[in-house]
Amino acid sequence: MQKLIEKFEKFYGKKPTVAAQAPGRLEILGNHTDYNQGFVLSCAVEQNTKFALAPVDGKHCRIKDFRDNSVREFDLGNIATAIPRDWSNYIKGVIVELEKRGIRVGAFDAGMESTVPLSAGMSSSAALETAAGFAFAEAFGIELPKADWARVGQGVENNYMGLKSGLLDQFSSIFGKKDSMILSDFRSVEVLRTVALPAGYSIVVVNSMAKHNLVDSEYNVRRQDCESAAHKLAGMYPDVRTLRDVSLEQLEVARPVLTEREYRRALHVVGECTRVMEAVRLLEANDVAGFGRLWFESHESSRVNFENSTEELDYLVELAKSVPGGLGARLSGGGFGGITIHLVKSEGAEEYAKRVLAGYKARTGVDAEFIICAIGDGASAQKL
Repeated sequence: MQKLIEKFEKFYGKKPTVAAQAPGRLEILGNHTDYNQGFVLSCAVEQNTKFALAPVDGKHCRIKDFRDNSVREFDLGNIATAIPRDWSNYIKGVIVELEKRGIRVGAFDAGMESTVPLSAGMSSSAALETAAGFAFAEAFGIELPKADWARVGQGVENNYMGLKSGLLDQFSSIFGKKDSMILSDFRSVEVLRTVALPAGYSIVVVNSMAKHNLVDSEYNVRRQDCESAAHKLAGMYPDVRTLRDVSLEQLEVARPVLTEREYRRALHVVGECTRVMEAVRLLEANDVAGFGRLWFESHESSRVNFENSTEELDYLVELAKSVPGGLGARLSGGGFGGITIHLVKSEGAEEYAKRVLAGYKARTGVDAEFIICAIGDGASAQKL
């Protein structure tokens, strides 16, 4: 943060008055369950986005991204509509969402940096939304419960960007706990508990380098499929509001009323909710091998039932089954490209990752990248 403050001062000729940071996240289990009001096991990572600002008079805002030295400028009275493929949308969208709640953000000069990989599935967009929001809170005296800050970020994605995503990304970025995964319930919108990753194990993130752009992907179509299936199931089971309320047994009985596609989408989501709760049970019993098997099962369901995987992601997961030290692997995040996560023993994590990358390059010709991820704390902000 100190480096960002120094760069800010050099560029703007003054010091920022507030600074905030928000981490990226990893979805451990619970793929596409958040907007179905289900359960997710996730964590914040140590890679984060830092955002510093100083309020200014008037309506004109400037933001400098010190990663590539790009600058965005806009007037607060002219931000109602997103500009296609522009990173400042994630900041302008936060201001628009706050305005809907009757909350005013003043003009500012801002600077940002990030170590969260872009378009990879670690939620660089949620990290930026959250860091900006937390900075605005400190600078302009905004008081909102943490869960509402997550809803602001979700509103940016849903309303400003047109991606009908759930709350997982922002929730994980805000509520993350160092060295622990969080079990979240997206009906009550709360963290039910934290679950420690047993000592001696690490999460290796392998980026397939096939960038995903969820706004342009079939993400919204998947959500429609889930809602259509839930509507039909509610006709058979009055207590069903979303797929979260359906058991695997009920789904099998109701299969004739669903299209094949609706059945497979529902099977993925219902299966994921089941796997999340099973994971907590296995971790409590210190059954790390069983926990890892759930990762493989989750990915197979993504591949076959939800069809949000890619050849590149599938091959990275296949490699995990043959490279020594791999206990489990799956795609993480929305899918359609991005990253796989691998559960490995910490002792051989780097060697494992290098072998996976070598196998991937031999098959695809692509130089993938890896990160041995440490589980980090959630977002924070401070006055300077």
